[in-house]
Amino acid sequence: MTSADFRVESNHPIAGRLLPVSGSQQYFFSDRALAVAMAAKSFTRPSGQEIRVVHVPTGEVVFRKAGSSRTEFNDE
Repeated sequence: MTSADFRVESNHPIAGRLLPVSGSQQYFFSDRALAVAMAAKSFTRPSGQEIRVVHVPTGEVVFRKAGSSRTEFNDE
């Protein structure tokens, strides 16, 4: 395996306390579990957009964190 086997990506900038630099739309990891954990703990700006982990050699999406709308604050 190479050093960039997994890519955490989004169509919007990704932010999170655990990322080395916030604001990029993609980050590369050599370990699948680490890539999934980083994606799960991250969020996008603007919030609510999808974050994916892609296996770079095959292009397969191995994890998808769907964008969420925060309905717990909805007054309806």
